[in-house]
Formats: sequence, C-alpha cells, structure tokens
Amino acid sequence: MTLKALIFDVDGTLADTERDGHRPAFNAAFAEAGLDWNWDEALYGELLAVTGGKERIKYFVESFLPPEKRPQHVQELAAELHRIKTAHYTRLVASGALPLRPGVRRLLVDARAAGLRLAIATTTNPENVTALLRHSLGEGTETWFEVIAAGDVVPEKKPAPDIYVWALKALKLAPKECLAFEDSENGVRASLGAGIPTVVTINRYTEKDAFNGARAVLSDLGEPDAPCQVLQGDLGGRALVDIGLIKAWSSWPELT
Repeated sequence: MTLKALIFDVDGTLADTERDGHRPAFNAAFAEAGLDWNWDEALYGELLAVTGGKERIKYFVESFLPPEKRPQHVQELAAELHRIKTAHYTRLVASGALPLRPGVRRLLVDARAAGLRLAIATTTNPENVTALLRHSLGEGTETWFEVIAAGDVVPEKKPAPDIYVWALKALKLAPKECLAFEDSENGVRASLGAGIPTVVTINRYTEKDAFNGARAVLSDLGEPDAPCQVLQGDLGGRALVDIGLIKAWSSWPELT
C-alpha cells in the first residue's frame, strides 16, 4: 500500500516532556493540594510503566503508599490532581522550557510539503497536546494534524491498541497506509497491535525498553548537522529520517 499518513505519539516522541515537564507539574499539583508526595526522576521512571496521568496517580497510591497513608476516594482525588497538574504543565510549556526533539519540526514540515497527512495518538489529554504544539511549533499548528486522538477518547490506554484504532477510523485509512512514531515499549505495543509499522526514538526513560517488531529504533530523527544514532534497523545509508526514507520503509518487507 502507498504511505498516506504519519501518526505521532506526543510525550517523549515530539518532545522530551516526561522528566522535565509532566513530573515537575505533578509535584507542583501535589504541593498545591497539601500533599507531601514527591516524584523524583527514578520513581517517575517506575511510574511510567502505567500510561495516563490519572491512572499513574492511582497506581502510585495503591503500590507505593502504605495503607495508612492512602487517601480515600482515590479516583476523585486523581481527577482533581490531574486537573491541577495540567494547568501547571501548560504554564511550563508556555515558558518555552520543552522544545521539540531533534528532527521533529523538519520532518513535520517536509511531510506536509510532500502531501502526507498527519495525526496524533497519545494518552495525554488534548489540552497538553495543544499547548505543546502551539508553543513549540507555533500558533495554529495544531491544525497541521488532521486527527488528534488524545486522552480519554478511548477507555483503554496504551499498551492497548485502542487509541491507534480510533485514529485509523478517523483517518479512514488502513494500518499499512500509515507509519507511527513512538518512544516507549507500551507505545510500540499499541501501534503494532493496531497493525501500524512503527519507528522508535528512545529517551532516557525508555532506552532499555524492548521494541520487538519496530521498523527502526533511533536516538532521535536526526538533523543535517547532527546525525541520529541507529540502535536497531536500517536507514539505507542515511544519517536522518526524511521523506525518502519513510517512503522506502513503507515498501520494505514487514518485520516479525
């Protein structure tokens, strides 16, 4: 099939938002709510095994707090903390503290010029997506993405494939007409579970994840003056991910 669309995860894929964005925003929300919780970098790495902010809070309460310190009405508390956290996160994004990862802007611009459709499939909420796009790409750039599948639009979050299945239905495309970009094992399990070929750009939290079946695993998408590092797969002699490469990937045999 002919490649028609690129589908991007957000956190860790478009920008390295987890360690320096979501984590401090969660901590600010905890402090605002009068809680003595603090998620340091190591703990947050463990919590990332669970996708979704509200789900992550509930997992922390149930798995890391002793019974006597677990608050009542955890589901309601998680929703309120997540609301406060989102406000802190969007302010942080607006400050310009979370730039796009290498090669992201270049590839998005080139994909649009080549007539490829763009979409997003993420577990983060729509407000976070819009804030990141506006403040990293520019005002109005959320319209570059024909479909933004985000947050609670589906009941089961990654590694379930539901968010990608939803995006495919909205795009009215077959899985093999798309290429997904992810950064984590949970994300790859979701995209491959929906049948979509997938490219991975790792980050500090996901560098030891397993990415079986990914088309390629890279340090980032690369820039002309800063080639990406290839950890798995074949770039066909290129030093970065460009439109020619992703179209070539779409015609190569499937990985198993």
